[in-house]
Amino acid sequence: NIICSIVFGDRFDYEDKKFLDLIDWIEENNRLQSSIQTQLYNFFPTVMDYLPGPHQKMIKNFEKVDKFTTEIVLEHQKTLDPTCPRDFIDSFLNKMEQEKGNHDSKFTVETLSMTTLDLFLAGTGTTSITLRFAVQILHKYPEIVGNGNKQF
Repeated sequence: NIICSIVFGDRFDYEDKKFLDLIDWIEENNRLQSSIQTQLYNFFPTVMDYLPGPHQKMIKNFEKVDKFTTEIVLEHQKTLDPTCPRDFIDSFLNKMEQEKGNHDSKFTVETLSMTTLDLFLAGTGTTSITLRFAVQILHKYPEIVGNGNKQF
């Protein structure tokens, strides 16, 4: 939710169906990435597009996540106040407006959607993996938890 606040400008309720779906799609894709079909897809996407397998589910999940992000970007465009950016998306939209006449500009809605998604995935993935490893280490070495009086 901290990453959501920075990127999307809003926190989601932990019971929010859309947010829970988003997390489910991301976690499922993390699991599917290790399948042999998905790895083959990375090397032979044209051939693998026609074959069934877990890579097809991963593509569908990615499309859902992309749609989720794109909807938030479109909502931000409608409610943008250039004098008061709420988050990363608003700042990017302001830069898009500044670059409007520049045909070589990389500040496009498509770039914004992909960058927003990258920031969200990187932020949530890194944080969750770090916390999982920390819990595993504390579980493996419980004496670390019991040494609250020791100073390092």
